[in-house]
Amino acid sequence: MPEGDTVFQAGHRLRQALAGHTLTRGELRHPRLSTIDLAGRTVQGVRTVGKHIFVQFSGDVSLHNHLRMDGSWHVHRPGTRWRAPGHQVRVILAHPSAEAIGVRLHDMELVATDKESRLVGHLGPDLLDPSWTDEDAERAQRALAADPAREIGVALLDQRVMAGVGNVYKAEVCFLLGVSPWTPVSGVDTARAVELSRDLLRRNAMNPRRNTTGSTMRGRELWVYEQTRRGCLKCGGRIRVADQGAGLDVRKTWYCPVCQPRT
Repeated sequence: MPEGDTVFQAGHRLRQALAGHTLTRGELRHPRLSTIDLAGRTVQGVRTVGKHIFVQFSGDVSLHNHLRMDGSWHVHRPGTRWRAPGHQVRVILAHPSAEAIGVRLHDMELVATDKESRLVGHLGPDLLDPSWTDEDAERAQRALAADPAREIGVALLDQRVMAGVGNVYKAEVCFLLGVSPWTPVSGVDTARAVELSRDLLRRNAMNPRRNTTGSTMRGRELWVYEQTRRGCLKCGGRIRVADQGAGLDVRKTWYCPVCQPRT
């Protein structure tokens, strides 16, 4: 699934293109929603919560969607040739100066704007929420520490703990903590884990090229994620990859066995 920064950027593009405009075209190509026409409604705003996007319309209606592994939003001028085949387009929102198409979107649903929490209320604090508070940080820390025996790599991916961390940031946060992704949460500084997660996501919220190292050299932007072809930037050792999790939740996990020894 996409990281929270990817979703945040998609929401920003949609907001810039659509907010305040009245739609001349508003198609929902989904079996349950295909009879609904959003043309004539004004886009009031776009809200992201973790990995979820809400496009909010006049009349107290919001379109909820999730990108999952393959979803995306494309924004362009009307008349521009689509970069995806028509059968993959699930949403078309357009006005005279911009068109946004949602490609391979998932979990699409129309919901009353004041009921959005029904779909995301189970999530932990959104790491990219502009109104993030110390209380949000403490809530995330408590949720992370709630299961001390849980592997930190698995816990970081749990959106009920805090919303926004995906497989990239899971690996990078573990490296910066200096712990193996298989370390029990009880062996991790949970306050630091939350702080690092939020810091990395915020630094990349509007960055088209994700970077956790601060290096401007191509190929050296990430510490460990998908970096098995080169040595660790810190110790020079070999970066390794292994499966972590169980069943449908198995994810590839990159780590440096020298800087992140398994205990």
